[in-house]
Amino acid sequence: MKQLMLGNAAVARGLYEAGCSVASSYPGTPSTEITEEAAKYDAIYCEWAPNEKVAMETAFGACLAGKRSFCGMKHVGLNVAADPLFTISYTGVNAGMVIAVADDAGMHSSQNEQDSRHHAIAAKVPMLEPSDSAEALAFAKAAFELSEEYDTPVLLKMCTRVSHSQSLADTAEREERLASVAQLEARKLELAAKQEMLQKAFDKALERLLTLPEEQYIVLLSELAVKAART
Repeated sequence: MKQLMLGNAAVARGLYEAGCSVASSYPGTPSTEITEEAAKYDAIYCEWAPNEKVAMETAFGACLAGKRSFCGMKHVGLNVAADPLFTISYTGVNAGMVIAVADDAGMHSSQNEQDSRHHAIAAKVPMLEPSDSAEALAFAKAAFELSEEYDTPVLLKMCTRVSHSQSLADTAEREERLASVAQLEARKLELAAKQEMLQKAFDKALERLLTLPEEQYIVLLSELAVKAART
């Protein structure tokens, strides 16, 4: 059913429809309404944490226990939560974990401007950036799928204009998470095996490269340089 929804309310609806069970956030405009709206759904346990770092760690604990989780904050709050963000990036998850960060371009209610995409690049985690309420809802749901598929938290980047404007969004019924912790662990083992195979192939190629006679090595480097120049 189509509804006229605030961008932040659409994210909350996406959390509900995706089967999110726990939301721990720290209030800060323009992100606050996400958790306020999520609290209206009885299926989601919602809380305000003492700070953004605690919020992220609480959400991470829930996902380790096998529950889809969420935490939300504004852009400067992601600086406070950077410590667990970078750790969770390489620790992995046992259930989908979505982190919403709302940037405030123009400093409508913030002490500075910040582009949170740089945090995603530095932490090596995927980031989705909706442009309206429909995408906010859809991307929140997709973020959980990506999180579980690739064993990583996923950042959902909002901004003041998208968070606090209204547009149409398609709503649906809640779908409970079906994947078990055991299934996700099996997926992790599969990914680890693929990584090990790639590493072995790389090591073997490197070994062959290092044992090449000097003349062949120079020829190979020349060919690679020519190919690189043509692309």
